[in-house]
Amino acid sequence: MSADTPTPAPEAFDLWRRAASETDRDEKQEEETAPAPAEVEDAPAADHRHSTLPHEARRALVYLLKKGVILYAEKRLLFEALCRYRAGIEQQLENMYLRLLVDDKAGIALLRQQETSGDDEDGEMVALITPRTLTLYDTLLLLVLRKHYQERETSGERRVVIDLEQIEARLTPFLPLTNNSRLERKMLTGALGKLKDRKIVAGVRGEDERYEITPAIRYLVSADFLRQLLDEYRKLAASAQNPGDADDE
Repeated sequence: MSADTPTPAPEAFDLWRRAASETDRDEKQEEETAPAPAEVEDAPAADHRHSTLPHEARRALVYLLKKGVILYAEKRLLFEALCRYRAGIEQQLENMYLRLLVDDKAGIALLRQQETSGDDEDGEMVALITPRTLTLYDTLLLLVLRKHYQERETSGERRVVIDLEQIEARLTPFLPLTNNSRLERKMLTGALGKLKDRKIVAGVRGEDERYEITPAIRYLVSADFLRQLLDEYRKLAASAQNPGDADDE
């Protein structure tokens, strides 16, 4: 067949079909090597990104887990972030068997252990917060501070402050229970330092011997429990001071 002779129609069609097949094959190979839409969108990763808290919310959550309490008076930005992202933070805490208690009026956020049905299958208690056993001295100090806070709050004071002399005067009736003939200032300031670390009291700027009692103390000792304990400790202290009277009874 000469070069000038036209290509028969069937042969021309075969050439077009072969070229089309090669084009289809190339496009198919490109489709196979291209990432699938599911891989690009990646639904699980998207869900994970949506569940991640913003930076300021994570800072508030970490601080709450470390300290157990956030006070508006001390950490205003953290408290505001916690309130702003409260739902997301509560969801994170729920996964750890914890719950959040917020008192907007008092400006305090507290971490609480969630009530569970009991121990897990290994016999270990499902709890991230370990209960702390207080010494008798620390317990008495906590009670007299709670009593003072209740009295001043009832009288309308919003900021309750107490000095070391007032604390010593309130602790004196209970001295027979502590086996001490007198109060040691060093022991008292050490105990107050521990309460300060737990945000139950706060220092007063420029006044080393004065402490502000924070609203956190209300959630550690209820008013009714306070009265019961104080009555019992007063009776025990009187019995220890006058053992003869206790024997007569």
